[in-house]
Amino acid sequence: QVQLVESGGGLVRAGGSLKLSCAASGLTFSSYTMGWFRQGPGKEREFVASITWNGDRTYYADSVRGRFTISRDNAKNTVSLQMSSLKPEDTAVYYCASNRYGSSWSSIPRDYDNWGQGTQVTVSS
Repeated sequence: QVQLVESGGGLVRAGGSLKLSCAASGLTFSSYTMGWFRQGPGKEREFVASITWNGDRTYYADSVRGRFTISRDNAKNTVSLQMSSLKPEDTAVYYCASNRYGSSWSSIPRDYDNWGQGTQVTVSS
């Protein structure tokens, strides 16, 4: 059984930083592209960032590029999202997910089939 467990969310002031982590189990973690998505109040789930199976390529939504950094540690089966210069519009539940096609890259939520329970990030102005 695949489990993805996010942690690290919380309340932070605008301009602050947070680091999210996602611990994976039940899958061959190093074979999968991993992604971070978020869903704000009244909004659809949107792509934030993804990282290829070996970490050699990363992709970001335009809204977070230059402020967020995705990384992974295949030895520990974890993927992280370092968020800096946070803005109120970054407020959302953040989810990590594994790509259903393994090492393929995608920014589309339906291409990811295993999801964590999410962690809340709230940025105050």
